[in-house]
Amino acid sequence: MSLVTVEDLAKAIRNSIEGSRDLAEEEAYMLAHHVLNFFGYADRIIDNVLEPEDRDAFYMLEDAGILTTEREETTLYDGREWRIHYWLFKRDRIATLMNQVRKGDDESDQDLSIYDQLSDDVWVRGGQAS
Repeated sequence: MSLVTVEDLAKAIRNSIEGSRDLAEEEAYMLAHHVLNFFGYADRIIDNVLEPEDRDAFYMLEDAGILTTEREETTLYDGREWRIHYWLFKRDRIATLMNQVRKGDDESDQDLSIYDQLSDDVWVRGGQAS
């Protein structure tokens, strides 16, 4: 997977978040768009650019396995240690989630296909006179 599109990420979000049946497709799309606005074409961003509300969304996506964190430590000229925190896409997880069938989606399709296979005479009431 070379490029994560808004559509790809929205599908991965809907397939990953528990209770996502309540998460509307439009909401997942808006969240994906919001996240990608930070990343652009990069795979990682520095945590300092995030507001607390944004960071909350990123933590939710980390719990879903879509994002991960890493940190880098460096020594400043005066000898102090400085930590830089980053957020990274987990492209392999996003690809897996994009291709995953959501729980309940396959069941509802299966239910519909069972009824679709029945002939029209099955729906006629048994006590009716012709």
